[in-house]
Amino acid sequence: MKTEKKDGYNLVRQENGPDLGYSSTSGVKIITVDGCAFKSFDGSDTLLPYEDWRLPADVRARDLASRMSIDEIAGLMLYSIQNKLPMPNDTYGGKPFAESGMRASDLSDAQIRFLTEDNLRHVLVSTVESPETAARWNNNVQALIESRTHGIPANNSSDPRHSAFADAEFSPGSDGSISLWSNMLGLAATFSPETVEEFGRIASTEYRGLGLATALSPQADLGTDPRWYRYSSTFGPEPKLVRDLTRAYCDGFQTTDGTADGWGKDSVNAMVKHWPGGGSGEGGRDAHYGNGKFAVYPGGCFETHKMPFLEGAFRLAGKTGKASAVMPYYTISYNQTSENVGNGFNRDIITRQLREEAGYDGVVCTDWIITGDEEHPGIHSGKPWGMETKSVAERHYKALMAGVDQFGGNNEKAPVLEAYEMGVREHGEAWMRARFERSACRLLLNMFRTGLFENPYVDVEQTKQTVGNKTFMKKGYEQQLHSIVMIKNHGDVLPLRERKKVYIPQRRSPEGPNYWRMICPERIYDPVPEKILEKYYDKAVSPAEADFAVVFIESPHSYLMGYDPQDVEKGGNGYIPISLQYSDYTATHARKHSIAGGDPFESFTDRSYQGKTAHAINACDLSLLQETRRRMGNKPVVLVLMMSNPTVMQEIEPLADAILVGFDVQAQAYMDLISGREEPSALLPVQLPADMQAVEEHCEDRPRDIRCYRDADGNVYDFAFGMNWKGVIDDERVRKYK
Repeated sequence: MKTEKKDGYNLVRQENGPDLGYSSTSGVKIITVDGCAFKSFDGSDTLLPYEDWRLPADVRARDLASRMSIDEIAGLMLYSIQNKLPMPNDTYGGKPFAESGMRASDLSDAQIRFLTEDNLRHVLVSTVESPETAARWNNNVQALIESRTHGIPANNSSDPRHSAFADAEFSPGSDGSISLWSNMLGLAATFSPETVEEFGRIASTEYRGLGLATALSPQADLGTDPRWYRYSSTFGPEPKLVRDLTRAYCDGFQTTDGTADGWGKDSVNAMVKHWPGGGSGEGGRDAHYGNGKFAVYPGGCFETHKMPFLEGAFRLAGKTGKASAVMPYYTISYNQTSENVGNGFNRDIITRQLREEAGYDGVVCTDWIITGDEEHPGIHSGKPWGMETKSVAERHYKALMAGVDQFGGNNEKAPVLEAYEMGVREHGEAWMRARFERSACRLLLNMFRTGLFENPYVDVEQTKQTVGNKTFMKKGYEQQLHSIVMIKNHGDVLPLRERKKVYIPQRRSPEGPNYWRMICPERIYDPVPEKILEKYYDKAVSPAEADFAVVFIESPHSYLMGYDPQDVEKGGNGYIPISLQYSDYTATHARKHSIAGGDPFESFTDRSYQGKTAHAINACDLSLLQETRRRMGNKPVVLVLMMSNPTVMQEIEPLADAILVGFDVQAQAYMDLISGREEPSALLPVQLPADMQAVEEHCEDRPRDIRCYRDADGNVYDFAFGMNWKGVIDDERVRKYK
């Protein structure tokens, strides 16, 4: 046994047990029992059961839960709002960060407060200055709280953070801040569970290097409605494919090789979301806003949406068995149970369907800020759907009684403690204490199984060597190449192997509101940076001198995503269509009356938008393609469609000789395919609709029920369609999933 001095902590190495990390300032004592070293969190010579790493994790969790005060358990139930490193709107020692003289890895005043005063132990981390910053920040967090609340460590987490950015250059010999992969749809486009599991293993290694032990992913929702804003974060609409990829994702993240139960220091808890499925919002609207609070099931497919959970996330191939946590979605699963409340408040959906019928005994964490107040159906605020008129504490109590263990986006323990007192009044002290301990056991178990009690610290030097290393960067780039779908290659125009002159017009991203209703400024840019382009072709400054053109466009971004306050000012209900085409779209074929409706801010229940018109913020993308086609004449035009949602193709397909579809990949990957250095192999993980009438006539909840587009060559852009240099791909993947 020997002790090493690390960056911010001490590390005890032992041959017959796990390494132990602790801060010399925390008061933690290393004691020896039967020749093994253990951490004594209270500094005594007595080894408590929860401190004994030889015992099963569930035994340790129960022991510690029994020792905790209600105040401590209430803190354990909190899951923080997003934390950036550094925090731009917080103070550091009472000063703005820029004036404080502190480092991005130091703790802000708010972070210190919720860690020490509110006993919060689950921290959501978003943007970080660097991997080194994340590692040091984690170590600072752990050192601060190690002597508090029985030594319970911080279980830091992240939303997905590996998506590539377009202008990044890939070099086989270079490192990066983190490995870059496509988004979830791009992973699905490989139709390869093996690829997804490999991603999970690499991503989990990088997560642990950043001090993260929980992933708020995968998103197992079926992408049954193509208009949904979060579509690109799904694996698409096909239940069997989503099931298999969800299973692979969880296995990759959670598995530590060489352990009896699959759990260990390399494991990252997977929080699968969103039970029982969030992809069927009426009209494609999203439940982050009150205008999208209702999930509807006109196709009768409520049970189908649960399949990726029941047969995927809860039936893993690896030893860990099940995803360690589940997040219900914001939506009200309309008329599927006896009460129309958000899934996080619905006892039938959580206790009966999830706990009892599915046998799920892991953590259930609400989606973010469901206990907050709604301000307006068109404003991003609290999401207490079905509980809008109740108090914040009453919402916490309702969720607890539904079977929830944890409250996403809540930094304060006060309403949890108030909810506890409500439970005492209704059920008695003993009953409510036992209810809190059950949740504490589940939450602690995920910490014990990932080794956080033994060593929550991160070796900064190892982090610098691990996160974004050459091998991981190469694997990510290879996956990007395998995620790009070729859907058109008229006259075998691709590949263009010779060094030719290419015209790539600048792309304009116009000013307009984003999903959060914030106005984004106009951006004009080269979609392929010159330093990348020069590796493949010579740049033509005009179509006249070009041999061919490559046009980059994005999927249509529908204005305000289905709700327009100006429509209310004009006497309307505020609801407008979500369009998947570039030109203005009038919803002639929409429902005359909505299926669901109702909001305290609204005096009506009919949310129909029939006859109203929507326009795309980026209609200029269509104009760019049209103009390039006109100026190029008969010379080849290659279209690169950077897809976030399934796109109506009738406006754009006739204008291109070849079409590549990508899902958050680097521009360089497209050039590798266009030039023939790589061959396309991916398949559409979605259906591309024939027109908006096909979208309006489909059922929001029914998988793969959309009438698909047929191109000039007779190819139908259906699920599992894709092409390589030989033509339409018809391999085992197609036969298995289509």
